[in-house]
Amino acid sequence: MPELPEVETTVRGLAHFLDGATITRAVTNRPDMRRPFPPDLVQTLTGATVTGLGRRAKYGLIHMNRERSLIFHLGMSGRWRIDPERIEKHDHLVIETVDHRFALCDPRRFGSVDLVASDLLKRWPPFAAMGPEPLGPALTAHHLHTSFAGRRQAIKLMLLDQRFVAGLGNIYVCEALYRAHISPLKPAGKVSLALKRLVPAIRGVLEEAIAAGGSSLRDYARPDGELGYFSKQFDVYGRESEPCPCGGTIRRITQGGRSTWYCPKCQR
Repeated sequence: MPELPEVETTVRGLAHFLDGATITRAVTNRPDMRRPFPPDLVQTLTGATVTGLGRRAKYGLIHMNRERSLIFHLGMSGRWRIDPERIEKHDHLVIETVDHRFALCDPRRFGSVDLVASDLLKRWPPFAAMGPEPLGPALTAHHLHTSFAGRRQAIKLMLLDQRFVAGLGNIYVCEALYRAHISPLKPAGKVSLALKRLVPAIRGVLEEAIAAGGSSLRDYARPDGELGYFSKQFDVYGRESEPCPCGGTIRRITQGGRSTWYCPKCQR
């Protein structure tokens, strides 16, 4: 699944070609993805000028001069293709400007597209329920300490809960916990001083992943078709039974129905 760095990479790639452009044509090639397209999607997009792009958690945002914003989620396998040679069966939404064509491709159709009034974005239910952005100033050790106080649930699972931190996914939580030397099994409420290491570890791993263009797993690729290379820098993710520099061996366990990779020797 595309996680925060992959979405950020996608937004930056789109912004290079789409920011400030006027949409001359929009086409939906099926009625829905994970849920139906907004009924006025094509009408709203056609003739609109893009005034900016952004990201909230794992959602991409395309702002328009009609005081509305398109919100897209890439689901499990979605990606935007820029100037494809031809439109394929999994290109469910196509947007054109004078100079470029953008196709939202999602073979599994777990992604989504919504239209929301731009001034109401913070109150859109999925956004209103989210915690702070992990790359923003609101994510602090104090915030995590307050949020996790008294919690017995494993810290790995708490970090994946979007109510506490927005946008973190399985890959980067595993990597951040490793860098902070925190066991993913440790009850969140019992992690205290180590939270000061965890916040910069979260930021560091996300920033490095964005710089590398994300992690190309399964179907994900950047809008220009190039692969992200952060997967070559994984410390623990997907490295079961491999040695850790500390002398331990990386293990894989299951938490909340998802795989967790960690080193039992240096993560305590």
